[in-house]
Amino acid sequence: MPGPHHTPKVSEREARQVAEAARQQDWHKPSFAKELFLGRFRLDLIHPHPLPPAEDVQRGEEFLAKLRDFCETEIDGALIEREARIPDAVIDGLKELGALGMKIDTRYGGLGLTQVYYNRALALVGSVSPAVGALLSAHQSIGVPQPLKLFGTPEQKEAFLPRLARTDISAFLLTEPDVGSDPARLATTAVPDGDEYVLDGVKLWTTNGVVADLLVVMARVPKSEGHPGGITAFVVEATSEGVTVENRNAFMGLRGLENGVTRFHRVRVPAAHRIGPEGAGLKIALTTLNTGRLSLPAMCAGAGKWCLKIAREWSAAREQWGKPVAHHEAVGTKISFIAATTFALEAVLDLSSQMADEDRNDIRIEAALAKLYGSEMAWLMADELVQIRGGRGYETAASLAARGERPVPAEQLLRDLRINRIFEGSTEIMHLLIAREAVDAHLAVAGDIIDPDKTLGDKAKAGVQAGAFYARWLPRLVAGRGQLPTAYADFHPKGRPDLAQHLRYVERASRKLARSTFYAMSRWQGRMETKQAFLGRIVDIGAELFAMSASCVRAELLRTNGDHGRAAYELADTFCRQSRLRVEELFGRLWGNTDDVDRHVVEGVLAGRYAWLEEGVLDPSGDGPWIADATHGPSTRENVHRPVR
Repeated sequence: MPGPHHTPKVSEREARQVAEAARQQDWHKPSFAKELFLGRFRLDLIHPHPLPPAEDVQRGEEFLAKLRDFCETEIDGALIEREARIPDAVIDGLKELGALGMKIDTRYGGLGLTQVYYNRALALVGSVSPAVGALLSAHQSIGVPQPLKLFGTPEQKEAFLPRLARTDISAFLLTEPDVGSDPARLATTAVPDGDEYVLDGVKLWTTNGVVADLLVVMARVPKSEGHPGGITAFVVEATSEGVTVENRNAFMGLRGLENGVTRFHRVRVPAAHRIGPEGAGLKIALTTLNTGRLSLPAMCAGAGKWCLKIAREWSAAREQWGKPVAHHEAVGTKISFIAATTFALEAVLDLSSQMADEDRNDIRIEAALAKLYGSEMAWLMADELVQIRGGRGYETAASLAARGERPVPAEQLLRDLRINRIFEGSTEIMHLLIAREAVDAHLAVAGDIIDPDKTLGDKAKAGVQAGAFYARWLPRLVAGRGQLPTAYADFHPKGRPDLAQHLRYVERASRKLARSTFYAMSRWQGRMETKQAFLGRIVDIGAELFAMSASCVRAELLRTNGDHGRAAYELADTFCRQSRLRVEELFGRLWGNTDDVDRHVVEGVLAGRYAWLEEGVLDPSGDGPWIADATHGPSTRENVHRPVR
């Protein structure tokens, strides 16, 4: 059976075809972010800011009040950090609260919270213990409940959702020791045998896998008579014979995370537990993540709020050279960045989540941008907080307490947040996923021109279609409302900062972004997909423009509601000014960069041309393979599965 040394061999083109087939390719609803990348600033899709129904607010607020009380009285974040484990009593208490069923419909015993209130709950829990936040998020955002909600049969929902709402923890198992963001090489197999499938393989980084009761497992079904085969999703009982949790992994941060290695050896899974048809597994996984990704930026926004609180209190108390350090510009600029960015992250999160709840727009790009932007900016904010705290920022909370100072876990936050740039799609993969959606319109009309497998006739036909599309599209990128001094005037009320100027900038920058993308496609054509650094900058510009738009719309909502309107306008204005500087730098780096020389250096590094530069140090790493052997077969390890009953 295949192990890492004979994981299915696929070419780069085959791998891309698998990913493309799994991608949701149709657009039945409008998308603000998609339009933004095409140079069309559709403010009408997000303004006025959508609002939740009153009954959703009441239900959400009532649960948040109970959850806040539980977090304050029952969750000891320092204990979880010290013992690297969430106490069973905490998990039991969360079950009793109904926290496992926040997103599960009330008909199945869940709370039926909206995405907005689910996110607020995660931000609250994550501020006390990011490990607890991760447990709840992995269970509901990517674990069994979400794919069942979207793709499960009525029988599957009746069988599993009541358990998942109250008693059973779930986990999502896709990654393997030699397979990460390239699922075409998936080695775990599910072989049909009558009314069952026989599962064999090894899964890595199974968040919640150590304590889970139910698993979503992605496995490859071989093609055979009556079986179309392909990567397929299954619900698997964690206590099934042949399931072994071989290791509980330990990490830089999130020390209470129940993440492990799970081996399947001849595990029999009823065909009735298959989610969707054979071959639909990746599509199910990607669709699940469309809204599931919003859980990470929720905790990132919560982290920003805590960073701001500590920065404010500490910088007012700590004096240097006769005045509080907050009044020194070197520190003050960091505080301003934290405050403005926290406002923007919450704006992006709430807007995306409310749009997800309304289901009026397609928010797959917005959710991906929220995850990408939230994880990157939260890390920067936590890093700045550590810098503001100085030596105390680097010191552990326990050490601070031992010598009589307030135990502020700034260094822990930095460690805990670092994984978010990797979790559920690394920043680099998110860049590529979003870029693929951003250039979708171009590929739809011009893709055949650059496809090497297409005939000359196909290319000629595509050329005619592309010519017609660009003849209509390109002239619209020349001018727009962003050039009118009076445009978006309702965002410049008397006595408030001028946010209209920032929306005009977003409109102009959106058109410039679309022109840049078109020029790049014209220049590189089929090589465009290899220009990952360029595509990353395109996406980062789009993320900043989305964040600016969300910030302005949120500020106007708060102003019209009479809820911190003046302060919100100030924060939105500051954020937009900071963001515009980053956007201009990114635009400059689209065409003025070191990408070519970087590639040359990489070739030199891999060829050993610079190996002499590594001399003079010792490598403290131990011996062992870079990738663990995942050959199929029975487990030889102790089962460390620890269900919480």
